[in-house]
Amino acid sequence: MTYCVGILVHNGLVMIADTRTNAGIDNIATFRKLHVFEMPGERAIGLATSGNLSVSQSVLSVLEEGIANPETGQVETLYNVQNMFQAAHLVGRAIRRVFEVDGASLEQHGLRFDIKVLLGGQIGHTPMRLFHVYSEGNAIEATVDTPFLQIGEPKYGKPILDRAMSHEVDIRDALKIGLISMDSTLQSNLSVGLPVDVFVAQRDELKAAVRCRITEQDAYFRDLRERWSSALRAAHQSIPHPPYIENI
Repeated sequence: MTYCVGILVHNGLVMIADTRTNAGIDNIATFRKLHVFEMPGERAIGLATSGNLSVSQSVLSVLEEGIANPETGQVETLYNVQNMFQAAHLVGRAIRRVFEVDGASLEQHGLRFDIKVLLGGQIGHTPMRLFHVYSEGNAIEATVDTPFLQIGEPKYGKPILDRAMSHEVDIRDALKIGLISMDSTLQSNLSVGLPVDVFVAQRDELKAAVRCRITEQDAYFRDLRERWSSALRAAHQSIPHPPYIENI
């Protein structure tokens, strides 16, 4: 299991992903799930994956090698597509190509062909966009009304995003809220774990503003989780007791 979240606000993009993979309680490892494709001044793209690790790695390999466009003959990669819609379409084609090779074999062995991708960023003067690409290769897009997308284990972090996130939130607050959402998932699900990778891009800057890995030793993240826990305790203590228990 994993947890990845992408947040698209008026002044930029935030993407956060954990790194834990497991095939049972005695087989836990760390693998990068958030990958950045960047040409400063020309494009900045983040790609996060959840699902079967072998499928995810195969899809990434196909994207790195590129896929020939049947109409133009050009080998397309995330470094030469012209806009983010084409990038999402390319990721979908890569997923379908891996399915053609491995899908039937996985199913014969009782394994599900399982991959989900968050793809966000900006290319040139085209709009900054954020997509969720499914195992079938189709995609949905974040909107002004729904500015965040999640893959993996969403339920622990989603209530925070539902209450606090909107398109008008500043990108710095979006990162803070995203990290609180990640911490809530870390606290409640042992299959999601540190380190956590972060990618932030400001709109029209066409480069990574933040590209870092947060570990257990990260002072800000420790302070954030302690402050959030304290704030929750203070909030529930400040709310009056329900009137239904006046005689208790």
